[in-house]
Amino acid sequence: MNRNMYASAMPSLTCIIPAFNEEPRIAVVLRAVLGVPAVGKVIVVDDCSGDRTADIAASFAGVEVIRQPTNQGKTRAVASGIRASQSDFLLLLDADLEGLSPAAIEALIAPVLNGTSRMSMSLRRNALLIYRYILGIDFISGERVIPRSLLASHLEELARLQPFALEVYMNGLIITERLPISIVYWPGVRSPKKPEKLGLWKGVIEHIRMHVEILKTISLFQAFRQIAAMRRLARWVDRPRLFRS
Repeated sequence: MNRNMYASAMPSLTCIIPAFNEEPRIAVVLRAVLGVPAVGKVIVVDDCSGDRTADIAASFAGVEVIRQPTNQGKTRAVASGIRASQSDFLLLLDADLEGLSPAAIEALIAPVLNGTSRMSMSLRRNALLIYRYILGIDFISGERVIPRSLLASHLEELARLQPFALEVYMNGLIITERLPISIVYWPGVRSPKKPEKLGLWKGVIEHIRMHVEILKTISLFQAFRQIAAMRRLARWVDRPRLFRS
């Protein structure tokens, strides 16, 4: 199928993938994204990796690579990708996803492109059990489809955020604008935990640092309020059986 013919009949969509030292994993993500005709542009923002992440990404035809001059964190990497995009919607993906397939991506983007929702979020198979089976939403999921306009007018604010504060900041905008959300269950996709990637102690330290940065942006009480507000805006696509009413 001709990618341009497919895209012309639907809202335009750019995929932004922030990446830091993901040499062993990023090729899997890129193969999956490039297998989805609705994705008109793919941008990898390499956050000054010390490995071959940027070179691997650049080896894929049709992938634009932005190389950050210094390591600035995920939030600023995504902001760089937004500046380089002009589409109606953005598909945000982490660079370390395992088991990602074109079908999973198509399931995530379908509710937005067909007009069912204004945005969508993934619910991966290794999200916390409370997210999957009780709350039904992973409020810090990095895999989302959003209107570009949601973040494009807030790039200066993004530059001042903590590196791991992007998702909770975005949640605040989603709630303010009352965007309908589709929650898409991804039973075949997982994100490796930081100890798997970095080793036990370094991984634990990075995991703690991530949550400290989130709690510098919003309090624990505000996080619960975000979850409750987003649940009110949500509809579920193929949610896990234990969560079904």
